[in-house]
Amino acid sequence: MSKDFYDKVAGKFGNYNTPAKFVREYFEGDPEDIFKQKLLEVGSPNKVVLDVGCADGRFTLSIASNFKRVVAIDTSEGMLAAAKRNQKELGIGNIDFVNHNVHAMTFAPNSFDVVYSRRGPTDYPSFKRILKPGGYFLDIDIGEKDTQGIKEIFGRGQNYGKWNESVLIKDKEEIRKEDFEVIYAKEFEYNEYYPSYKDLDIFLQGVPLFEDYDTVKDKRYLEEYIKKYQSKKGINLPRHRVVTVSIRK
Repeated sequence: MSKDFYDKVAGKFGNYNTPAKFVREYFEGDPEDIFKQKLLEVGSPNKVVLDVGCADGRFTLSIASNFKRVVAIDTSEGMLAAAKRNQKELGIGNIDFVNHNVHAMTFAPNSFDVVYSRRGPTDYPSFKRILKPGGYFLDIDIGEKDTQGIKEIFGRGQNYGKWNESVLIKDKEEIRKEDFEVIYAKEFEYNEYYPSYKDLDIFLQGVPLFEDYDTVKDKRYLEEYIKKYQSKKGINLPRHRVVTVSIRK
């Protein structure tokens, strides 16, 4: 997704966090919590870590105390500005928020002990180059079935039509090509329930599910989706995530 989209979101909401209300129903645990647990397990006060696609930095700030230093990169100036504001408010000093493109990284070889990406961009050859031997790469990716129903009704969307292309298998194959050993790989499906049309509409304005989402022009599609996926718990939006942990050989 383009940096212009994230700049727009940062300008509208102030960060990467819309005021939409929703609740989540997990079947095998919260993949975000599991990802964070895996990251903290490989953390230590003497390690340097790279966050690829840090957005507004909230997650980065939550884990920084477990590492010596964090370099957090993004290409959206709006998101980086939000991250630096959050950093200043919390008084956390061991993070460098930097405008840097993952596909044109200039970090020296063997610079990092850990690299992680939370639904951000990936460049496995670059990760191999900048990670120390024995270093870790952790990723939480968007699964192929994520929000499939709403994409089908809208007729477009992030990874549209790739319902049968396993992200878990693809991620493992691609990272193994770069001589990483995959030590953990699991996919998670769960549900989000939105209490109202307004909440789902606000949510869609702040995420790259439809980068061109328009509240007015897409109203009929959203109404059709809600009619089909309304339940006693709210408007159901099925989600799908993939978590992997790998070691550079």
